[in-house]
Amino acid sequence: MPRRHANPYVPHDWAPHEKPAILGSPSTPIHSTPKRIAYGIVGLLVCLTGALGNAVVTANLQLLQGTFAAWSTEIAWLPAVYVMTNVSINLLLVKFRQQFGLRAFTEGFLVLYVLVTFFHLFVNDLSSALMVRAAHGMVAAALSSLGIYYQVQAWPARHRLKALTIGITGSSLAIPLARLFSTELLQIDEWRGLYFFELGLALVSLACVIALKLPPSDRKKVFEKKDFITFFLLAPGMALVTAVLSLGRLDWWFEAPWIGWALAGAVVLIVSAIAFEHNRSNPLLNIKWLSSGSILRLGLIMLLIRIVLAEQNTGVIGWLQYVGLQNEQMTNLAWSIFAGIVCGIVASCLTLNPQRLYWP
Repeated sequence: MPRRHANPYVPHDWAPHEKPAILGSPSTPIHSTPKRIAYGIVGLLVCLTGALGNAVVTANLQLLQGTFAAWSTEIAWLPAVYVMTNVSINLLLVKFRQQFGLRAFTEGFLVLYVLVTFFHLFVNDLSSALMVRAAHGMVAAALSSLGIYYQVQAWPARHRLKALTIGITGSSLAIPLARLFSTELLQIDEWRGLYFFELGLALVSLACVIALKLPPSDRKKVFEKKDFITFFLLAPGMALVTAVLSLGRLDWWFEAPWIGWALAGAVVLIVSAIAFEHNRSNPLLNIKWLSSGSILRLGLIMLLIRIVLAEQNTGVIGWLQYVGLQNEQMTNLAWSIFAGIVCGIVASCLTLNPQRLYWP
């Protein structure tokens, strides 16, 4: 184990196999087999905890619409604000981990998640529900990274890419899972049944993370005042784009002029943020690296994969709901999607070869 220092920003004296891959990520000491299994279970639990909250809401939008007496264009804001804050807060989370450490990152955000979920129980109207969903989006962004870090601890060094595969794709299991049992949760106390389940899952995750801590990491003062200028330009710009993409399919442009204004404002904000970051010596976003050919190719591949995967969970199910089917009538479809995702994860882990990562 590395020697401890009074100054948290002094680099640790790592053994070669323990050194973190990047600043802010946990070290990788050798664990016993039972501990590796525990890390893997906790990692999958944390991934599902962060994703299930939004999944159960998305799976029951029509029922929540009746509960809150809202129009379809109003209830659509629930998943929209979740994505708006989820995308925006990711801009700061990397440097937060690097400066304040994994302990504050893991336990702090999980406690916040428990509090946010608890306040779900006192939501009585759509406005308060939107505020809680916005907070949940920020917390879920932290939990997705946390799940990956736990999976990395579960695998030996030669299989770390498999850990990334499971950590990244594990959260996709939440959507079909939510359609399998969320209808029964609504029978407990209407929509509060969903939040009781979510609160219980959050408390279990918090207990597991406290009982099984991640190894320490190096810390460094990385935040600059200019980072927040970039954040306050780029975050609202990305949030506006999310709002346009989420509500633009429901609100007709000529009947909702705010869509055009939001899109125009998003272009101005995002272009301003890119121009500001391009001229910085230590940017929050490395624009030159992000605009390189290999990264653009990777981004295009990821976008196409997301579009293909969205067809099962969003396209087909959305159409079936439109023609009148409920979750309990699509159980077999949900099980099929769940099994397909599991098979895809297993196939990826078995065929992933670090020597052939450049293959399509």
